[in-house]
Amino acid sequence: MFRKGSKLYSIFNNKCPRCNEGDFFKYKASFNFNKITKLHEHCSHCNLKYMMEPSFFFGAMYVNYALAVAQFVAVFIISKVFLQQDILTSFIAVVVVSLLLSPITIRLSRIIWINIFVNYQKDINNPQKKL
Repeated sequence: MFRKGSKLYSIFNNKCPRCNEGDFFKYKASFNFNKITKLHEHCSHCNLKYMMEPSFFFGAMYVNYALAVAQFVAVFIISKVFLQQDILTSFIAVVVVSLLLSPITIRLSRIIWINIFVNYQKDINNPQKKL
């Protein structure tokens, strides 16, 4: 499931979706908002252009929305049901957790978005297999 060649491997290791070798982001996880979304222009291994067309990653906003809603619901349920907090405390927990996890969800939404459109190709840089 998390083997090289799977979409989950690419997503959770921040690797190129086509070759699973090159890094997708320029910087490792960071809370510096200038570095969160910085991508390499091309994969260092298979030369895949990450920004396939202008504004390609606008669609990642929909993925980010879905991730954020799932996160809100999970935090609210944990806070309200399991920790038995009042409603105001539960909403404060949702806001705090969403602010803390926003860099992660932004990066995750971009890598998920490109993995929807680009499939893994096993022999992308093997010249004997390209005919």
